[in-house]
Amino acid sequence: MLNFESLEIAVSPTEKFREYLATKGMRLTQERELIVAEVFSSHEHFDADQLVARMALQKTGRRVSRSTVYRTLSSLEEAGLLRKVARTNDKDIYEHDYGYPQHDHFICKSCGELFEFHNEGIAEILEKLADQINFRMNEHRLEVYGICDECSRPPQRRHKKLDLI
Repeated sequence: MLNFESLEIAVSPTEKFREYLATKGMRLTQERELIVAEVFSSHEHFDADQLVARMALQKTGRRVSRSTVYRTLSSLEEAGLLRKVARTNDKDIYEHDYGYPQHDHFICKSCGELFEFHNEGIAEILEKLADQINFRMNEHRLEVYGICDECSRPPQRRHKKLDLI
């Protein structure tokens, strides 16, 4: 993963989520707040089960149920704070969408590894294409699937004489 610097944000993810929940007539419970804090503690790609496992390791004294994690991830996505990047091994993979610059992904179909990259040239091409059809583009998402370097390497062969020992 490339290290992108976070963007300047006026409102914390927790406050942004509190505002979103208020528009839905919901409140920011302690469990939801713990989930938001854990999600935004690092910019790692994760699936719901990985987040559940991370939450179980917390020493907060508060237990957060699996169903609360799943519902909160859905709400965070609706609020524009998270986005699903890809689906690997039948699991949705999430990343921050709030306070993080526009970028794209290479995704290995063998191991599921995600590699982030940013390329201004791609953004410029998309803008030109959008202009050609009078399309007002406000963001884009590019996911390129293939095989990573590690997975494309041939397996290490042992020397035949070693097999006789």
